[in-house]
Amino acid sequence: MARRRSRRKTKTTNGDFWAIVIIILFLLWFVSTKGGSDPSGHQTMNRITRSDRQKSNQIDKAKPAAKVYGGLSHEDYQKLANLNFKSGSSSYITVNNDHSTLIKNAWRVNRVIYSDLDSLNRTSHSNTAFLQKRNVANDSLRVRQFVEPTGWHYNRRNGTQIYNRGHLIAYSVSAGIDFEGNFNPGNHSGDQNNPKNLFTQSAFSNQRIQTMFESRIRVALRQNKKVIYQATPIFRGEELMARGINLQAVSTDGELDFNVYLFNVQPGYSFNYNNGRAKVNHEIFVKDNY
Repeated sequence: MARRRSRRKTKTTNGDFWAIVIIILFLLWFVSTKGGSDPSGHQTMNRITRSDRQKSNQIDKAKPAAKVYGGLSHEDYQKLANLNFKSGSSSYITVNNDHSTLIKNAWRVNRVIYSDLDSLNRTSHSNTAFLQKRNVANDSLRVRQFVEPTGWHYNRRNGTQIYNRGHLIAYSVSAGIDFEGNFNPGNHSGDQNNPKNLFTQSAFSNQRIQTMFESRIRVALRQNKKVIYQATPIFRGEELMARGINLQAVSTDGELDFNVYLFNVQPGYSFNYNNGRAKVNHEIFVKDNY
């Protein structure tokens, strides 16, 4: 009789074990397939893959350029140029843990340092602005832009705006600055139609993303802060359209401080960065982080 009771206990124990295994397997299936709505589990794996890719699209540590005011170094420029946008990723990433490599104590004179165009007529070098409150521009003085930077093409497809003439140093924070970069009190307009301050930028990157960071600069200036702001379009090799743009700024009191890289992308379109031409691509979408 004792042996029979032992067998019953063993059977009961085995039954409990397999019941637990089945429950665990069911829970794993439920999570990985979103309750059965993703039977193959592809959506879950894609989210994990996109997350891993996004983490790899980071430059956690950057060093200042060898200039009295610092800024983007040649080495970090090349790192940014090698980044590829992955569909479904964020429209921008932080650089140097979102801290500028500009040297805040280098602010001396209200001016903009415009870099010369390179041998391909590109704005591939940094423009650096030393700004104060009087540089906040009156938007009503804007005029139509006619400069065609490298990579520029017809602007619309089926009613969708694709290209913008993107400013490096925004019109809205460059009041009084002339083409030589000096402040002229008689000039109330911001920078316009300056070939040294424009590049071919996607309408999405310019109007939806870059404006967020330019707004932060305007707020700081209106608070009477002095700000150093640098913008650098990032080109890969001899391509005529920039892959993105590095924006960084720091106020002399350190309260404003950011360093980001914006991918030059347009949802629903892909670009040939060699010549700037766009084509419809419904597989290109951008994560909403703005």
